[in-house]
Parts: sequence; C-alpha cells; structure tokens
Amino acid sequence: MTEKTFNEITDGTADGTADGTTGRITDGTTDEPTGAREVRAIREVVAVVERTQRAKDPDGFLALFRPDSLWTTAHGRVLVGFDAIAAFTREALPRADWDGEVTYEVAHVQFLRPDVAAVKVRQVYHGPGGDSEGTPLYLMSRDEDGRWLLHVGQNTAVQAG
Repeated sequence: MTEKTFNEITDGTADGTADGTTGRITDGTTDEPTGAREVRAIREVVAVVERTQRAKDPDGFLALFRPDSLWTTAHGRVLVGFDAIAAFTREALPRADWDGEVTYEVAHVQFLRPDVAAVKVRQVYHGPGGDSEGTPLYLMSRDEDGRWLLHVGQNTAVQAG
C-alpha cells in the first residue's frame, strides 16, 4: 500500500505544511492526479456544507446525503436515514439563530478505500460574543456516478477550557 501525505498528493511537496494540512492519503493508489481530484471533490462537499449552513438552505444541504445516511448532531441527537435527517434539517436549519458566520475547514482526509473517506472538519461559529467550535467527522462515500456524498456524520461541540 502506498502512503503519501496530503500535500504530496495535491501539490508534490513532502513536508506536510504547504496548506497547513497534515492528513494522510492511504488509498493504495499511485495515481496522484486522481488522488488530488478526489480530495478536491471532498473539499468541495465541505464547502457546500458551509454555504448551505450560512444560507440556512435545507434542500442544498440535504442534496449532499446518501439515502442510507446516519447523522449525530452536536447535541447528541441520532438521525437514522435520509428521511429523519431531512425532517430534522427542514425544521432546525431555517430557524437557526446565530449572529455572525460559520466556517468549515477540512483538517484531515483519510481514505479507508478508494471510494470511502473519513473527513475531519474544523467548524467555527464566529459571533459577536466570540467564537465557538465544533469538530465534525464525516464518513463520505463516492456514489456510482462519481459524486462524493455524506454517508455518516458525527458533530461534536468543543467545550471551552
């Protein structure tokens, strides 16, 4: 199995510091352009999560999920299947009341198989009273048509202190 740092896959460097990411790619391939494309596609899904959360757009957010998804909210609510995730999202997201903005940054990508990746995300709510942080873990899988979708998500609020 070939093991490369994220930066070796994306830009040819080996020091793991070009973009602050130290994630490791271990998908067993040596096709660097394919690995880079997959990581870019995963990063784009996370960027869409950010955009849809900022816009409080439930339909855009839900378009990122597989039908058999599992999601655990930051407050521990477990949602099994797309219908449960959709019902919760359509109720909660439009009513979310935060002042400021939220950012999502991919912190680590680990390919479990070429079509399955664990993606660690740093989520920060920037508000007038200060920042609060979440640390989601997404299990993403590539669909038959090549799209990366959210399959499992666990969002955890980071406690201050």
